[in-house]
Amino acid sequence: MNRRQFLSLGALALARPARAAPRISKLRPAPARQSLVGAANPDTAVWAYNGTVPGPELRFRQGERLRLEVENALGAGTTVHWHGVRLPNAMDGVPGVTQPPIAAKGGRFTYEFDLPDAGTYWYHPHLGNPEQVARGLYGALIVEEREPPAVDRDVVWVLSDWELDREARLDEEFANPMAASHDGRIGNTVTLNGAVPDSFGVRAGERIRLRLINASSARIYGLAFEGHAPTLIAFDGHPVAPHSGARVVLGPGMRADLLLDCTGKPGSEHRVIDGFYRRNAYELVKLKYRDESPLRQSFPPVRMLGTNPVALPDVAKAERQRIVFGGGAMGAMPSQAVHKGMFWTVNGKPVPEHAHEVLMNLKLGRSYVLELVNDTSWYHPIHLHGHVFRVLPGDRWGDTVLLEPKSRAEIAFVADNPGDWMLHCHILEHQASGMMALVRVA
Repeated sequence: MNRRQFLSLGALALARPARAAPRISKLRPAPARQSLVGAANPDTAVWAYNGTVPGPELRFRQGERLRLEVENALGAGTTVHWHGVRLPNAMDGVPGVTQPPIAAKGGRFTYEFDLPDAGTYWYHPHLGNPEQVARGLYGALIVEEREPPAVDRDVVWVLSDWELDREARLDEEFANPMAASHDGRIGNTVTLNGAVPDSFGVRAGERIRLRLINASSARIYGLAFEGHAPTLIAFDGHPVAPHSGARVVLGPGMRADLLLDCTGKPGSEHRVIDGFYRRNAYELVKLKYRDESPLRQSFPPVRMLGTNPVALPDVAKAERQRIVFGGGAMGAMPSQAVHKGMFWTVNGKPVPEHAHEVLMNLKLGRSYVLELVNDTSWYHPIHLHGHVFRVLPGDRWGDTVLLEPKSRAEIAFVADNPGDWMLHCHILEHQASGMMALVRVA
């Protein structure tokens, strides 16, 4: 059953744009039920923060301090990882590395840290098994600039996908060897802010800051906005020189900020198409213009956002290291007789979920260039915790880089945050089956 067949089961739900929520002091992951595919279909059993998928939108100003208590009401241990945030190692939310899991049925842990960088981030558990994210545990963390750009609306779109049957029940085979050894768990139903979207209402002449977050376990998105020319202003939370966002590609874990100038006519409709998997392109949502006179006839120039206080690496003097990601279907997969359930390797070795082996030791304060080599037939969004890197050549900052099959990339950064930090593929089935390691900064 493909996504279009699934949508025919009932009426579509309207997209629910994320809105700034009152400041909260507690996250409570617990079982819940949510209407993912509309009122004409059954609710789906999910796991949720504070009762909703995605969890509450957390908004702070740059430089403020986050303090949140997590009370675990699940029947399993959990943690919260603050994806993309440069924070103290003890707050990173990696069980067995930075903290023990928060105990099931009543365990508590308080996360507290400063937010040095403005941008679009997100939070989710960081257990090796992808189950908790696939069940719905994720949410947006927005750190507003001290001088944000002038927009009419600031909207978050959290994108995710689900493997559902005809009764909207979630497929609970989270450790499928076929998915793990290929391109991961790609669902048949895509949601925007926790619901299958039909339309997103806009007004002619308005400027929207659209924050996109890929919270899927494995799906890669390639979004095109028909009839519009959005401007990309930030990637992975960090400013970029404003340029065309005609097609925005986001691997799991990645984010992008767009300025969407609504240049359509009142009453018109324009599709947002996800065409990353070309044979399975589909309409994600419609931009539906209300029958109102335009808010304005022209738009002011787009200016670059203020930079974040990230140390600039000295590429000329940087120490260079090479990391090769291997294995998977159609590749040099580890022997299942020796490494059962391990399908991927880092520098020739699969890393089991709880091994937490140190791949490399970096000196505190020194610049490094890592050559990341994808020696597989599959995509891999490689994510480094605790740091922000520059993707070479060029000046784009990020915390996740999407490696195409049989490709390579170079990233440069200053190892200025002490501790043991995860380096892994953010296709969570790949992470759980060997493609992860630790980088020690001391």
